[in-house]
Amino acid sequence: MGRGPGGRPAGVRGGHQVHAPEGRGGRWPVTLLGSSGGGPRHFGTYLALAMILITLPVIGLIAVLDYQQVEAELIAGNDLLREQTEKSVVQSLRLVDAGLGLLDATLDRRMQEGFGPVLAEYERAGRDPGAMDLSRVQKEIGGEMDIYVINASGVIEYTTYSPDLGLDFRQIPYFYDRITALRLGDAFETDRVVTEPAGGVLRKYAYMPSPDHRYLFELGLVCSVADPDRHDPRYQALKEDLMQLNPALAGIRIFDCYGRVINVTDSEDPVGPAALNPVALEVFERKEGRTLADPAAGTITRYIFVDLSDPRYPSDTSRVVELTYTTAPLDARLAEMRFGHAFVVLLSSLIACCIAVPVSRRITRPVREIVDDVNQIARGDLDHRIRISTGTEFARLESSIGAMVDSLKENIRRLRESEETSRQYSTLLEDQVRERTADLEESNRAAALFLDIMVHDINNANTIAIGYTRLLIETLEGERREMAEKMLSRLDQSSGIIGCVATLRKVRESGEALTRVDLDRVIRTQAADHPTIRYEGRPATVLADGLIAEVFANLIGNAVKFGGPGVEVAIRVEERGEEIVVSVEDTGPGIPDAVKSGAFRRFGKGEGSLAGAGLGLYICRMLVERYGGRIWVEDRVEGRPDLGAAIRFTLRKVPEE
Repeated sequence: MGRGPGGRPAGVRGGHQVHAPEGRGGRWPVTLLGSSGGGPRHFGTYLALAMILITLPVIGLIAVLDYQQVEAELIAGNDLLREQTEKSVVQSLRLVDAGLGLLDATLDRRMQEGFGPVLAEYERAGRDPGAMDLSRVQKEIGGEMDIYVINASGVIEYTTYSPDLGLDFRQIPYFYDRITALRLGDAFETDRVVTEPAGGVLRKYAYMPSPDHRYLFELGLVCSVADPDRHDPRYQALKEDLMQLNPALAGIRIFDCYGRVINVTDSEDPVGPAALNPVALEVFERKEGRTLADPAAGTITRYIFVDLSDPRYPSDTSRVVELTYTTAPLDARLAEMRFGHAFVVLLSSLIACCIAVPVSRRITRPVREIVDDVNQIARGDLDHRIRISTGTEFARLESSIGAMVDSLKENIRRLRESEETSRQYSTLLEDQVRERTADLEESNRAAALFLDIMVHDINNANTIAIGYTRLLIETLEGERREMAEKMLSRLDQSSGIIGCVATLRKVRESGEALTRVDLDRVIRTQAADHPTIRYEGRPATVLADGLIAEVFANLIGNAVKFGGPGVEVAIRVEERGEEIVVSVEDTGPGIPDAVKSGAFRRFGKGEGSLAGAGLGLYICRMLVERYGGRIWVEDRVEGRPDLGAAIRFTLRKVPEE
């Protein structure tokens, strides 16, 4: 047995022997009071876990924040390098375009002189370009220029350069408009030096309209023959330099206004649909860049529009540059950073766990002794006192626990007294509840009796009064007869109210379960007294009870009453899935939109002198909802409330056996 403070045995308190299992090293285990199942739970374990759970998220948060910062820096550096690459591409293309511009002016005179033989041959052929000997004319002007004949539709109809035969300039609206203006004019005009897609050959174009303005002649001078290598764009060298500058750059392609790749091989067709890039063509048309990402392939493709247009020339030498970047280098760096941060987090977590265990044991050492005493009290020994440990905080804890135990004993005494008092009050309350319940039941029976007597006597009085009033109407004439008829109407209305009250009582007191009801038979029975009702009949079995007839009685009665002379009433039954939809339609004055929303509320009266007490439609709603359906009002003709009303409700259909 271990030793406590002051040299006393740790298991003896106030003369009581405490038997409890010892923990490691002969120490008492620190347990949580009230724990059950799975053995005692050590406070030191929880403290160590708490320290670990606090430390690990902090370490993880620091690692995540640091990784996010490094990731952001890497991504920003990659974006900056990509931006510099794109700026270099744009600057290089602008420099190439400036160099080609220097070559333009030196070739204008030579090309203007070349149109002389072309126009002479056009006149010799009787202004029929099909009869022109273009090959002979090409040799006559030196063989360095190709001849193109563009018709009024903007199509190259004849040419000495077969790859461009049939090229339709209507696909480039701005260029088609420009060459149409040239064809209709009288001036010679030159174009920019442009690069042919196939092989990267430089060509200088010039235009001259035919005398009859039916065709536009075009000459294309092969500049590389006249001045080789002086103004070569060297796109391949540009590609190699940029790929050395940016390791993430996987490929570069440059497209012209047609979406064709510049400097393609001779084996590719520069005007074939397969050689056109629709994305590059769309970027050129919209004059704005575009970015396409392919996560599966790990690439990002950037399309950059380089504006090289010059309003002085028909052709637009602008370019679309396609830069394909691979994300592999960046992904590799990020993966390396993730692995490094994960290793740091793992190592830091192991160190935190190794530190948390001894620290928690040292902190919980004085607590273990207090726990022993608390466990003794928890087993019912309320006279047991807490052992005082070193430290002001623990002395205050011992005093607080002692006060708590004293208060607990006092509360137990009061609780026992309260239990006895509560038992007496409970018995008295139960007796009072039984008495009040019996009185309430007796009052309900008396109220029901009085209601039955009132309904019976008022009905008898109304029946007699109605009979005498009808006899009186037959004997009176003029204004007195009208007054007697109004009195009869009020007596009928009073009788209807009494009937509604009786029906409401039946609805509220009816406790019978819903059963199978032949809906067709109910409708035919209710419609038998009204020959103006149209009902074609449809067999249907629904869940309802004997009060369903009241729904049809009220709806038909309202339609006949408020419809006026000559009103027509139609009843339709439709199946919609698991429901039966019943419609009662009339050709009367209809129900205004302002009244429809409150038509089924209790005492929701209509308008006019014939308006009732407002209980009929309320009873219909109560019954339909009791049967699990819903009821609403519509116009018989949609949008025309003055052509009659249609009241529809649903009932649950009984499945066929």
